[in-house]
Amino acid sequence: MKDYNILKIKAVKLRKTGLSYGDIKKKLNVSKSTLSLWLKNVELTNEQKKKLYTNSILMLSRGSQSQKERRKREIDKIIETSMREIPVPLTLETFRLFGAALYWAEGSKSSGFKITNSDPHLILFMVRWIEKIFNISPKKLKAWLNIYPQQNDLEIKQFWSELTGIPIKNFGKSYVKPLNKNYKKNNLYYGTIGVMIPKGTNIRYKIFGWINATLKNVNADIKLTQKKWEKLTETSRAINL
Repeated sequence: MKDYNILKIKAVKLRKTGLSYGDIKKKLNVSKSTLSLWLKNVELTNEQKKKLYTNSILMLSRGSQSQKERRKREIDKIIETSMREIPVPLTLETFRLFGAALYWAEGSKSSGFKITNSDPHLILFMVRWIEKIFNISPKKLKAWLNIYPQQNDLEIKQFWSELTGIPIKNFGKSYVKPLNKNYKKNNLYYGTIGVMIPKGTNIRYKIFGWINATLKNVNADIKLTQKKWEKLTETSRAINL
């Protein structure tokens, strides 16, 4: 059985040395609420208060960093586990539909065949996809850049040319975006590249055919819902002033 009188005396002595409630709790195995009652009248020196405050800030900082590191480990584990769920190399059919889905998301819908993005992974995948699915060499593709005034046009062309195998001579004139004073959250070090298949309109329609076949099971529900909400299509277009 605990002798609280002795514990209180020990707690007061420890507090006077500048220990925190947490440290005293660990030493004496007494709740913080009890310590708060026993030690409320114990005065600390300014130096002791300063030290406790500094330690408290450090603990908060370490706690935040520890949470970030723990979350990063969790995310890494999720990604590593999910990667094992995908058999590689991909089957031709999976490869074909994955590229079609990327084009559906990032490709031109109204003219020719052109896909635009700033992610080197996506662009290189699509260049290789075009070569494997349509037997079109990167040397036959065309490309354009969107860059900022402070970027080096030739060096960025060399980067994309080396990555994709598209000759620099196949790059058209880059579009240089006007200066913008607003802060950019994402710094596009390599600009944005558009890759085009010359005379690629029929290829685009072919991809749309694959997409439509994949979406066949949802088309009926979409048409039914669109018919129900047909009034939404009667909204007039916004006018730019």
